[in-house]
Amino acid sequence: MTATLTRIVDLDPFPLPASMLFPGRDLAELAPYRDVLAPDHVDFEAEAILLGVQSWLVRSAGLTVLVDTCVGEHKARPARADWHQRSATQYLANLAAAGVAPEEVDVVLCTHLHADHVGWNTRLVDGRWVPTFPNARYLIGRTELAHWAAVNGSNPAGAYADSVLPVVEAGLVDAVEDGYEIASGLTLMPHPGHTPGQVGLRFAGPHGPTVICGDAIHSPLQVYRPEWSSGFCVDPGLAIASRVALLEDAADRGTCLLPAHLRRWTGMRIRAEGDAFVPDFL
Repeated sequence: MTATLTRIVDLDPFPLPASMLFPGRDLAELAPYRDVLAPDHVDFEAEAILLGVQSWLVRSAGLTVLVDTCVGEHKARPARADWHQRSATQYLANLAAAGVAPEEVDVVLCTHLHADHVGWNTRLVDGRWVPTFPNARYLIGRTELAHWAAVNGSNPAGAYADSVLPVVEAGLVDAVEDGYEIASGLTLMPHPGHTPGQVGLRFAGPHGPTVICGDAIHSPLQVYRPEWSSGFCVDPGLAIASRVALLEDAADRGTCLLPAHLRRWTGMRIRAEGDAFVPDFL
């Protein structure tokens, strides 16, 4: 069964200094790929990486699945001015424009639990964080959930406190294993390294076999430079191994890859050229 796929934008563009996202790396190495990467993915003059913060809405097998829930509103994120105490955004309106009300979402898949992937899990109602998608099962990798629960311990804070713990306490979370099948043709796959238990979603999409791969790939520049792990990766070496395996598999199978932060395009196929990889945008 072929799924439909819709981008639900929360924040675009979201620029990050290249020195922050890829510390110690030189954008001059990407000069041969400038025509592909600029202006959508790399601002070479400003030395910034341009990301989109968005959800992917997958409808298949009678289910409405929302993959990652972006930044959210009214969240205290003082380290990032463009995330901090946001209000009157268009995210829910964008979801409605795609024909989906929050009550109609069946599954929320959190690829991992960073703040820009869980924010709309909850919204503020009468001073309390309540689930935005009250009829959904929130799926989180068991390893991922255990890691962040341990990190927060008895003093939960930040995104875990306002965007994860409330849905856990509401009894809406299923901690799932790698390979978990949401429904026929919707299967979770592991992409560890960026976080300990990051997962992706494999399914048959409009461009053929498709994998939503979270932050295993932040930017298309990592197709050319898979050895560039982000400064936010908990295990950079494992992140590289996951990314290379993902690219090799995509090149072999003709898979459409859909990174969480990919701007403009609805995916990219991967070609192997010798020992290197090349993205073909769709």
